[in-house]
Amino acid sequence: MRIAVVGATGRIGAKLTRTLLNAGHQVRALSRGGPALDALVEIGAEPFTGSFDDGTGNLDHFFRNADAAFLMVKTDWNNIHGHYADVALRFFDALRHSSVKRAVSLTSMGSEVRGSTGHFQPFYQLDQILNRLEATDLVHLRAGWFMENLFAWTDAVAQYGGIGWSLDPNVKTPWVATGDIADLAFKELTGQTGRHGVVRELGEDFTMSEVTAILAREVGRPVEYRFVDRRRHEVEAEFLGRFGTQEQWLDDTQTLDALNDGRVRFHDDRPPLPTKLEAFVRDVWKPRYLAAIAAQQPDRETFFTWSAQQQPGDRPNEPLAR
Repeated sequence: MRIAVVGATGRIGAKLTRTLLNAGHQVRALSRGGPALDALVEIGAEPFTGSFDDGTGNLDHFFRNADAAFLMVKTDWNNIHGHYADVALRFFDALRHSSVKRAVSLTSMGSEVRGSTGHFQPFYQLDQILNRLEATDLVHLRAGWFMENLFAWTDAVAQYGGIGWSLDPNVKTPWVATGDIADLAFKELTGQTGRHGVVRELGEDFTMSEVTAILAREVGRPVEYRFVDRRRHEVEAEFLGRFGTQEQWLDDTQTLDALNDGRVRFHDDRPPLPTKLEAFVRDVWKPRYLAAIAAQQPDRETFFTWSAQQQPGDRPNEPLAR
């Protein structure tokens, strides 16, 4: 098959591209260029310079003569809501007159929910626009949190022995390794679907209390989960004064509210995936943790490290009122 891969030099796209090439498929790899693209070209990928994220390159020709396509959007944290819709429309314009008969799109939990859901809202727009490609066998890979997101808390665990976040400690959310996403994308691209708008939900459920327990077992020391109440004015003031903008604060708050109040949830009919969170923590996260311990101090304080510290007025963690 001839398969066009968007984001071919990223963590997911690079593994997918290599897997497709190893299986004997022809791959057109989209990238802005550089050593990562050169490495894929060396093993047989056809390079295509450009980006759907900013509209550069002759994108109308990217899907030409391709049988299938992998689609993903690189998050623009400065314009998360407008960016996804813009990229989705570029995908739509380039695909609707192309030869592509099967497309696999990386989307997110919550993409089926309309409304003010923070980070999940742009994925709703992405899915709705792509669903207009009615002649295409379209598969949405609806992923949970990436296990790699745990890296953001490495310094907090190393310095303060905990994670501070505003997800209810008893709410389960799904976690998935990016390598498993690439493997499932391969199966969906090369298999026979014959259906439009298929959804695959990806991830294994854990509460944050369960996540910190896994971390604690691996590092051999207690790791606390500290619930950070975003309704407290001093928490918002600290974020706005040192770490981010009002728009980012609102977006993060809506994201966590959508999870805490149950609007965003996964279903139970998910494909089994090989990478378990315990193994990821042991093999991938722990080396970073040990490096952070050795460094003793991070380059700068972040909202994650600030949130991991006990603050004046803190109360013991309790489930949120329903």
